[in-house]
Amino acid sequence: MIYNELKQHGTVDFPIELYEIDKNHTRFEMASHWHTELEIIKIYTGKLNIKLNNHEYTACKNDVVFVNPETVHGAYPSDDCRYDCIVLNLGLLEIAENSCHFFIESILNREYSVLEFHKYTRSEFDNAIENLFYAMKHKSSGYKFTVIGALYRLFGIIIDSHIYTSSANTALINSDKNVPKLKNVLSFIRNNYDKQITLDDMAISAGMSPKYFCYFFKEMTRKTPVEYLTAYRIEKASRKLLNSDISVTDIAYSCGFNDLSYFIKTFKNLKGITPAKFRKYDV
Repeated sequence: MIYNELKQHGTVDFPIELYEIDKNHTRFEMASHWHTELEIIKIYTGKLNIKLNNHEYTACKNDVVFVNPETVHGAYPSDDCRYDCIVLNLGLLEIAENSCHFFIESILNREYSVLEFHKYTRSEFDNAIENLFYAMKHKSSGYKFTVIGALYRLFGIIIDSHIYTSSANTALINSDKNVPKLKNVLSFIRNNYDKQITLDDMAISAGMSPKYFCYFFKEMTRKTPVEYLTAYRIEKASRKLLNSDISVTDIAYSCGFNDLSYFIKTFKNLKGITPAKFRKYDV
């Protein structure tokens, strides 16, 4: 799946959140999406194949991946993979017009990008990452101060070690016409998944012929348009199952399915469990 994520991460006054992901998590396979926040991913076991716009990486134990703002990203973990994600609004680090303001603004404006993939080398950078994730995971009484301090230390190391690129080096990525087209169709699906959507509808939203659109979409996301749309609908349904008392039938229809039996069969194929059991056991 791919979509523009609009979720609030953390709280309004402390917009940063840690997500611990394993095979039992409902979003174990990270659906392709993008958001305005910075995301930091750390691998603990197994392998995580991750695609960032047009770049692909295979991350292993202790490796770290930075997802810069507005980057379309999706991840495909091995069965034994366990990984954590920290998602933060960089505004958390902007205190009036402090001396760090310029660098943070440059990342937000895509003038600078943190290097995406980092193999574990027991470096000062790796130590800073470990401290940040530890602080977010254990949440001591003063953890907010510790987290902010860990973030400033991390960005200090990023600047000192030049672990970032300038707009001159990222111009090709930012000018790639495929990413905006992909975002257009993803936004179209996010806004219309509850309706009857045809392949032609999706192709038109991307400004392509249906034949070329199918090739383009599979190349960019590893899924066919229909596979993506179906998975997106199931993801929406799973959230409604966990967060509401709406009947399974009503949820199916509200997520674009017009056949209850097909919905149940598809849900089980993708989640490994029926909708009713998914809600009961809150997996």
